[in-house]
Amino acid sequence: MGIIFNSIRQHHQHLLKWHHLSLQIAKITTGLCSSVPMISLTPTWSVPTQDDLPCNDGIPMETQRHKLQMDLLIDGLTTWLDQRERGYVGGNMFIYFSLEQVRRQDFRGPDVFVVLDVPKKERKSWVVWEEGKAPDIVIELLSEHTMDVDKGIKKQIYQNQMRVSEYYWYDPFNPEDWAGFVLHHGVYQPMTVNPQGYLESPCTGLVLRRWVGDYRGVNTTWLRWANPDGCVLPTAQELAARAQQRADAAEQRASLAEQRASLAEQRASWAEQRAARLAQKLQELGIDPDQVF
Repeated sequence: MGIIFNSIRQHHQHLLKWHHLSLQIAKITTGLCSSVPMISLTPTWSVPTQDDLPCNDGIPMETQRHKLQMDLLIDGLTTWLDQRERGYVGGNMFIYFSLEQVRRQDFRGPDVFVVLDVPKKERKSWVVWEEGKAPDIVIELLSEHTMDVDKGIKKQIYQNQMRVSEYYWYDPFNPEDWAGFVLHHGVYQPMTVNPQGYLESPCTGLVLRRWVGDYRGVNTTWLRWANPDGCVLPTAQELAARAQQRADAAEQRASLAEQRASLAEQRASWAEQRAARLAQKLQELGIDPDQVF
């Protein structure tokens, strides 16, 4: 019971904190239209930063497969971003796009989001007025409980308020339920798959494709980032495995070369021994070996 009471007390303290912050933000946002993205504002007031705002609602992802799918999308793009100077990919963390949103405590946490041309650093959450831009790409992983919201109100928020350039959804348990949208004149237009069956991402020049394989012990159809030719972007684990395979192959080649050198040395020794025995035999016969060889 003590654990329950402590949890209730912490939750109550959390609500009081954000009630006071909401009152402060309400004064700031009075008269502002909530439909106007904060990215277009340049406030001169003291606004909350990522250190002030909640970064976790304590709600886990739907299933293990949802969590693995999120990690796979993030891990694959992380290795791609490692080759570039700027860029960020995150997941299951809050995005703050307006002060009105904070006032209403309407916290939004996309499953996966990508922001190009921003500094590489750790974030607790993505705060648009701190970063100067909203995400370029958002991916939501559908479930029975979130499907209607992901296809409805969230899509509208990404289109109308956050102005996310590309929006995708994917159901890890129903690979046929996937779609992509690109923002055109402020309105999402549905993407069509290319002849190879991929969704092309204009922002990254990459594609999203369905891939059947094993990821962390689960063999199923996954959504993965890939190059335009369909070659999937490797995760750090896959890169490490490939590097280990190359190292093992190099070690095997070195071992074979050492074995060949040892065999050649043995053959030379055997030839030298045979020549010595032959020379001795000739001498026993009274023949000068130097006159023969």
